[in-house]
Amino acid sequence: MIRFRLGLADLAATSFAYSPLQETVLSLRIWGPHSPRMPHMKNAFANTRPAFEQLDHELLTALVARRRYWVPDLLTPRPAVPAPDIRAELAALRATDPALLGPGLEQTFAPLGEPVPPRLAAGLHDPAGLLADIADALESYWNVCLLPLWPRLRSLLETDLAHRARILAEHGAGLLFTGISERLTWQNGILSIHRRGPWASTTDDIPIDGRRLLLTPSCFVDGVSTMLGRDAPPHIVYTTRGTALLTERHEPTTPHALECLLGRPRARLLALLAEPATTTELAHRLNVTPAAVSQHLSALAAARLLDRTRHGRHVHHRHSPLSSALHHAQNDTPPASP
Repeated sequence: MIRFRLGLADLAATSFAYSPLQETVLSLRIWGPHSPRMPHMKNAFANTRPAFEQLDHELLTALVARRRYWVPDLLTPRPAVPAPDIRAELAALRATDPALLGPGLEQTFAPLGEPVPPRLAAGLHDPAGLLADIADALESYWNVCLLPLWPRLRSLLETDLAHRARILAEHGAGLLFTGISERLTWQNGILSIHRRGPWASTTDDIPIDGRRLLLTPSCFVDGVSTMLGRDAPPHIVYTTRGTALLTERHEPTTPHALECLLGRPRARLLALLAEPATTTELAHRLNVTPAAVSQHLSALAAARLLDRTRHGRHVHHRHSPLSSALHHAQNDTPPASP
């Protein structure tokens, strides 16, 4: 178990972010024995396998432990801003002290009883060169495999952040943390992670002490995880909501009367907006162009049927109280609280 001790100031400073580099590194899990743990992500990346096999896939897959899907901490540093640019993150990775690479690899593989993979072990005679090779391989992998899917992945991450912020504002820290995972508990200023694996029987008490706890959603974890190093800055990675939406396009159910009132395209959009979503995500789910979605969203917003929230450079759309009441009235069910 890991227990993070948060004072009132620590709790107030707890924040959320997402990281393109983190997603790049953690997505390497889908190319090895851990892919069954993430079936939706495996399906989303199925068409990119031929391109992946043209990359330095031996080096890339060596970065993930086989017994458990651990990766070296230094490859997934805490993002410095809420929505960092991948180029800035790769530049920071390249600027990492190469002397940290060997200990970081040992910390990843040794507790699992695994040797450092041969491809990585062979490069440790020149850690600076190995670090540069890893950064170059990750950049190529991002451009070939992640970038085509990034608009949809980013939309899921940003939608999750908007949801968590709303839960924290409306219901407080207890519901926020327990809603992230059943493995998180919050009591008397202590956030506990009930973990599994080689250290499951030990308990680490980690005071935050002003270092700011950061929570980052990921499409490539199944639960919660944290840094392997006890002295690392406090950082919890958790499963993003809605990853099934990457490969599934369910036809939204819309009341007939609402279709007659608004037209079928706009009624379908409202049916999807019980949870916040971006224009890009809505276009993917409806298999139409973002321009078409944007036109309908503008009309719905003009009719006060949508609320909009900006998160960084992106706008999330959601039912307004009026549209929520209208939609639920057509279904003969009481509206949820806005």
